[in-house]
Amino acid sequence: MSAAPVPPQYRAPAISARIALIAESFARLLRRPLVAPSADIVAALWAAPRVIVAHGTGDDPVFFFGNAAALSAFACGADAFTRMPSRLSAEAPLRDERQRLLDRVARDGFIDDYAGMRVSATGRRFRIDSAIVWNLVDAQGIRHGQAATFAL
Repeated sequence: MSAAPVPPQYRAPAISARIALIAESFARLLRRPLVAPSADIVAALWAAPRVIVAHGTGDDPVFFFGNAAALSAFACGADAFTRMPSRLSAEAPLRDERQRLLDRVARDGFIDDYAGMRVSATGRRFRIDSAIVWNLVDAQGIRHGQAATFAL
């Protein structure tokens, strides 16, 4: 079964450029591709079998991308997901742990050993293991957020 079509909001020029930065930053930091090279990187990230999510910067960063696997895991559509502060992907008691992880990523560029509990929009809890979390950094070295990928 193939993934649903890429949500239209992911095709807006400014958003698609931010989404492309997910793959570019991963390749730059981890020295390997996140997805197979493609003329349509947005579609490749959208259809990837691993969960891929990304949030911007700010005091309470909001997700700007979740691929089809992420939307399934978090049990919501693209519109709802891209309005959600990323801290809400973790249960309240685990948010301090999540913040320590993000601080470590900000300092080191990426980590490839994260494990923890997440919660869907319906309240279903699920565990992630061996997650890779990395900074979204453009060619000029400006940080635009962070992204994560993991298998379910």
